Amino acid sequence: MDKKIYEELNKKLDNLNYALTKSKILDLVELLGNKKELLFRNIWTGIVKGIGIGIGVTIITAIIIIILQKIVTWNIPVIGEYIADIVDIVQNSR
Repeated sequence: MDKKIYEELNKKLDNLNYALTKSKILDLVELLGNKKELLFRNIWTGIVKGIGIGIGVTIITAIIIIILQKIVTWNIPVIGEYIADIVDIVQNSR
């Protein structure tokens, strides 16, 4: 009877160990214990996110300006004048 309980307990511990290893929770616990590494990782992550956002906004803005310039060349009366004013404002602010 005791052997069966120990085997079942051992099986559950193996399952728990597998789950913890798969979820990398042990790595997270180690990281939280090391304040310098946590600080460095957070600073680095913030810098990379900031650069990514800057590049992304620049690309999206350029695409929008190109699309607006194409719409102006189609010579749609009301929309064309409005967009031409927007493009002029953007180009003058450069």
